Amino acid sequence: MQNTYKVINAFICQPGNDSVTPVFGDIEISGGKITKIVPREFTDAAFTGNSTDANVYDAHCRMLTVPLVNFHDHIYSRLGKGLNITGDMSNFPNVLKNLWWKLDQLLDEGMNNASAEMTALESIRNGVTYIFDHHASPNETKGSLRTIKQALKKYGLRGVLCFETTNRYGEEKAKEGLEENLNFALNESDDDFKGMIGLHASFTVDDSVLQRTREAIETAKTGVHVHLCEDVSDRVASLESYGASPVERFIKAGVINDKSIFAHCIHLTDKEIAALGEYKPAGVFNICSNLNNQVGLAPYHQLQKAVTMLAGTDGMHADLSKSAKQLFLLARHTGMSMNDAFGFFIQLYFSQLSFIKKYFPDYTSLQAGDRADFIIWDYVPPTPLTGANFFGHYIYGALEYPVRTVVQGGEFLMKDHIFAASDQNEVQKEIFKQGSRLAKKFAEG
Repeated sequence: MQNTYKVINAFICQPGNDSVTPVFGDIEISGGKITKIVPREFTDAAFTGNSTDANVYDAHCRMLTVPLVNFHDHIYSRLGKGLNITGDMSNFPNVLKNLWWKLDQLLDEGMNNASAEMTALESIRNGVTYIFDHHASPNETKGSLRTIKQALKKYGLRGVLCFETTNRYGEEKAKEGLEENLNFALNESDDDFKGMIGLHASFTVDDSVLQRTREAIETAKTGVHVHLCEDVSDRVASLESYGASPVERFIKAGVINDKSIFAHCIHLTDKEIAALGEYKPAGVFNICSNLNNQVGLAPYHQLQKAVTMLAGTDGMHADLSKSAKQLFLLARHTGMSMNDAFGFFIQLYFSQLSFIKKYFPDYTSLQAGDRADFIIWDYVPPTPLTGANFFGHYIYGALEYPVRTVVQGGEFLMKDHIFAASDQNEVQKEIFKQGSRLAKKFAEG
């Protein structure tokens, strides 16, 4: 497919002004941008057209939307599937100790690269072309974010990266983590990749790290990316060690701003939620991970008034459509009326579009002149699709179907379920090689 082409017979779902307007027609693309939207009358012929023009892609009446964003990923976790875990996993602190804190110390450059390539493939398959990653490889800190950036960039993705700074491996490792964050944010950022200042969580960072984090945020003009009260152990340990809750510590240290991401936000008091609301950070909900780890559920009703609501996967998978749908179903399960649950989901949808533009102001709205970033779901609406019923189609239709085609910057990353990259067998071979190395080291440790 050439750089100048058009997509025809699509329901182009354009977000704007807290609503989504579906326009049936064609998109003309050139130089990585949308040059023209051509509305057309919807007819039965659109279902059966079969253009032989190499510069035409026929969507056959499928839904075309903006790409998905994973606002909290852990790329470093990707090779961890199927490991032989021998330690106790009966509570969250032991899950960290016997799995993730054991795994992250084994990672090296080869494993980091393979993890990022695996993430890229999984993400594209699920229509995710923007990733906010929270990385950890304490024995391969320097240059690790650049390794991830290069792997994701190879597949045409965009992202916001940071390193998980922590005191759990000593002061020198904490210093290295902050340096990696700041170096990436200042020297590696470009049009497609930005930096944040990453911290693990309140209970594993001391006051000196928080002070240096504030300075780093101010220097890089960015936000902090940190776990907040994922488990009650974060509250308990923070109170025992520092005499303050995690929220109180972050406020006192001055590390909260409207570009910051707080992942999970589960074990918070009403007072803490209100305090967060004064700073307007983002709260990322990772429902699949929370259920898997039995850590509880975030107080969504209260949080939706205090934080910018986002969705993530916490590294468990790359399927944002599954996470979004489960958040909607959870809202219903916990007692929200159908109207309130739809309102919750719609707020989540537009909060994500608002927050991504803090890092990528050029994130598309599918208008002429915008970047040609979009995904085409394998979903053909069975009833008329309008602005009034878009979210009914999206929640109960599109989110239940796979993504068929992914375009980023005008380039096809996946077309009709086939990846554009031609070296998939070699990539999978390398992923298996690095995963086997990790499994062997993990078993020996």
